[in-house]
Amino acid sequence: MVDHAARDRAHEAFDPIAQRYLARDGVDIGRMFGSEGLRVRGKVFAFVGFDGGLILKLPEARVDEISAEGWGTRMAMRGRPMREWAVLDVDELAHWDAAVGEAFAFVDELTE
Repeated sequence: MVDHAARDRAHEAFDPIAQRYLARDGVDIGRMFGSEGLRVRGKVFAFVGFDGGLILKLPEARVDEISAEGWGTRMAMRGRPMREWAVLDVDELAHWDAAVGEAFAFVDELTE
């Protein structure tokens, strides 16, 4: 079930961040896992999930750190953990801006 209130709150935080990245060369909006998100040169790096969490593509070691620190978790699809995808809960908004920056830098480097 979709938590519309959490998703709305997430977009209130994410959309202004997204606007700053959309001003960069090579960044646009694309679809990933049924949602629209930020992508650089065709590769998605950040989006808001159905439950209102921020989903980010990061190095596997960084996802491990975020999970260990307790302000995010490893994303799972149909029960399968995704190596390079993290989820930050809507209650962790203080981390979102910097985390999107990390995800952009990671994917930007991968797509050069």
